[in-house]
Amino acid sequence: MTYQHEDGNGLGIEELDITLDVNGETASSTVPVRMLLSDFLRDELGLRGVRVGCEHGVCGACTVVLDGAAVRSCILLAVQADGADVTTIEGLTPDTGLGVLQQAFSDNDGLQCGFCTSGFIVTLSSLDPDDFPGDGGILEAISGNLCRCTGYRGIVDAVRSAWGR
Repeated sequence: MTYQHEDGNGLGIEELDITLDVNGETASSTVPVRMLLSDFLRDELGLRGVRVGCEHGVCGACTVVLDGAAVRSCILLAVQADGADVTTIEGLTPDTGLGVLQQAFSDNDGLQCGFCTSGFIVTLSSLDPDDFPGDGGILEAISGNLCRCTGYRGIVDAVRSAWGR
């Protein structure tokens, strides 16, 4: 259902019903048309692994996988994701323990404060390791994600380990 009101300049749409598949479960809600996907995931669904850092799509902390591609959820409207398949860090984490990339980040000092870690792992989960050979390829793969703590050596080591290199 679409909710509308008279805004003085004609009929304006304020809210829309959306349905997404988030981490394998259907999520439906009526949302303001200007609500960001990051806000929907965090505030409506409680998925706090989606971090909001820069709110300009620069830092990568808010990265989610949308229909197979890594995207910045802080610059995408929730209504734009209607009907999509969305995966967050919560959807990549096994019920017990850690996923391969998560364990590699832990084992190789690829994280310190942890704020950016979910964005790195979600980004990497959407990629084919064969498309990013060597350390230069790994640096290219993570070039859209920023970390202010690690200096990237531990992150590159973690990716190399997780990717069997």
